[in-house]
Amino acid sequence: MTDQTSAHTAAPAASGERANREAKLQQLRQLGLDPYKAPKFPKSHKNAAVHERYAHLQPDERTEDEVAVAGRIMAMRNSGMFIDLVDDTVKLQIYTAKEDVQGRLAPIMKALDLGDIIGVKGTVRRTKRGEITVDTKEIVVLAKALEPPPEKWHGLKNVEQRYRHREYDLISNEESRQTLRTRFRVIQGMRQFLSDEGFLEVETPMLHSIPGGAIARPFITHHNALDIPLYMRIAPELHLKRLVIGGLSEKVFEINRCFRNEGISPRHNPEFTTMELYQAYADYRDMMDITERAIAHVAKIATGSTKVKFGDHEIDFTPPFRRASMLDLIKEHGNIDLNGLDDSTAREAARKAGIEIDDKANWGKVVEACFEHFVEPNLIQPTHVVALPKAISPLAKANPENPEIAERFETFCNTWEIANAFSELADPQEQRARFEEQQSQRDDGDEEAHRVDEDFLKAQSAGMMPMGGLGIGIDRLVMLLTNSQTIREVIAFPTLRPRAVGETEE
Repeated sequence: MTDQTSAHTAAPAASGERANREAKLQQLRQLGLDPYKAPKFPKSHKNAAVHERYAHLQPDERTEDEVAVAGRIMAMRNSGMFIDLVDDTVKLQIYTAKEDVQGRLAPIMKALDLGDIIGVKGTVRRTKRGEITVDTKEIVVLAKALEPPPEKWHGLKNVEQRYRHREYDLISNEESRQTLRTRFRVIQGMRQFLSDEGFLEVETPMLHSIPGGAIARPFITHHNALDIPLYMRIAPELHLKRLVIGGLSEKVFEINRCFRNEGISPRHNPEFTTMELYQAYADYRDMMDITERAIAHVAKIATGSTKVKFGDHEIDFTPPFRRASMLDLIKEHGNIDLNGLDDSTAREAARKAGIEIDDKANWGKVVEACFEHFVEPNLIQPTHVVALPKAISPLAKANPENPEIAERFETFCNTWEIANAFSELADPQEQRARFEEQQSQRDDGDEEAHRVDEDFLKAQSAGMMPMGGLGIGIDRLVMLLTNSQTIREVIAFPTLRPRAVGETEE
């Protein structure tokens, strides 16, 4: 058997490598050692636990303690006498005496390759060089890897292959493992935080008869039995509000998938994860408070601090965040005052500033376009952008002092929107008028505009109490907390174009 000094120096798979591995699998089967028929392996310790339990051993100190460990072979040296075994914690060295490698365990040792999963029973010692090691008494092959560990996919080279075959990326890339572990700890931490705040976790449909709760283009599917079109949800908002209206709980939240049929970019994936919550008898100011506390909480879980490094910036999630109105920020960064202008004058002012504006754009759309152009690129530290136009906030309550403005905020950080919240519109008559205005925009060609949702209007008509609502984008938040430059890094299996027929992997 050829010596393999480490996974990092393993040669790329030759045309005959899979055949060679399949031949070794056949050898094991002929010996009655088919790994795919192996029974469960009773692990006594994870690798990290072995290191921790025997940390007190001095160099060349031995024990008679027997452990059972299992994991993937990531390196072999001296014809298999030394194996680096990796589980979901850390690496552990396995030692098999030369006489066993060449003698009683020879049939198994000759069949081993990098990537194979094995179980090992043996005693623990620390080598003269200081390495905690398990001396082999028994080796069981638990899975034969017919493909080698994908070291060639590291770094930026063949980066799409890392996302297409995430399991191979995780096998060999500790950074990827840590990023995704952080993601799931953040979700777990968010869930626990909200539970401690008295929120009830609920579930709502992912298939909607009418897409609603956000301004976005949906994915469309078809229900064969009912013979109707259905839409993958773009937001859970309307169903969550209905649960609060019905008295299930005054505080509800959901962490789950949404789907929007839009472009793919470093910040956008068609399938994404959000946390949405709704609280009765609250408003958007309460939502600001809980946004800050929730994000600060999960930042500490992810990094141990409310200050995190992203690219060249240190981002400080320590509450309170800056608060500024959308119009004031446009004036600050774009030197344009859109306050009080009518639709036509607002469009003219934006065009003079070099922004392309549709002839049908209303004042709210103009404000939104100017904000995106002048302001978003400058919002690095967490900022609550408040007082958004009502025209782009069809589900938000209007400000009683200025009916053109909504009681709404969006939270930006590193130029990205990471949260959206408002005081919920409770008046079913005004809600119908706004839905009809949205429907009119849809009839004029805006495929992202809302439709009239009669079921939600009926729910509001039962009596909807004052309510605050909040949505936080989990994917972008995890990007910030893990210094990930693309959303694909923080999603285990991002959406990719299928390979063309006959296309091969590099």
